[in-house]
Amino acid sequence: MSGATPSRRPPFPRPDRLAAGRGRTPTARSIGRRRILVGLAKRALPLAALALLSLVALWPEIVQQVDRARLIYRHAGFVPESGVLTAPRYRGEDENRQTYTLTATTARQIGADRIDLVGPVGDIAPSGGGWIHVASAAGTYMQKAGQLDLSGEVVLYRDDGTMLISASATLDLRAGVAAGGVPVRIEGPFGTMDAQGFTITERGRVAQFAGPARLVLNGGKP
Repeated sequence: MSGATPSRRPPFPRPDRLAAGRGRTPTARSIGRRRILVGLAKRALPLAALALLSLVALWPEIVQQVDRARLIYRHAGFVPESGVLTAPRYRGEDENRQTYTLTATTARQIGADRIDLVGPVGDIAPSGGGWIHVASAAGTYMQKAGQLDLSGEVVLYRDDGTMLISASATLDLRAGVAAGGVPVRIEGPFGTMDAQGFTITERGRVAQFAGPARLVLNGGKP
């Protein structure tokens, strides 16, 4: 009768194998780095969340401002290749702080101050009431001096129904003076007059005409 073979216990792992399986023990320097990174993350994450919330809150306003900029750019119609601005608008004040507005079909910047205009139109609002409207086929605007030289069919219209037509004219928008040295025709409630030149001062209140002149009154004879 043979005896039973005693069971064997599995051998314990060797200490060197246990050390190899667990990896390296973290050093004090690596622990310090991790602490710094964790601290930075704790500070950076709230700031990033606040920035994101601010962006979400301000996003409609940002989109609106971008749309406004696109609209202004589209209406202005600036063409960098040719240096031409379409539908420009200039605003200024005269010596008495009365406002005037100057628009045009197109404008081209010539030098630092001169602007050549196509189809300029000016509106002047005197402080005493009323308004003056001027238009022509072409013009040159000296922006710093507030001087407007008009050519082509120049038409100056006052709100009382008086209209002045000439081939050229010069306006000092700041001083409120207009003048021309070529034949001019004036039409109004009084009748018509043909003269060889004109000078308008005091912002349209006083007008002088150079002779010889021909005046035809309504209901009368020349």
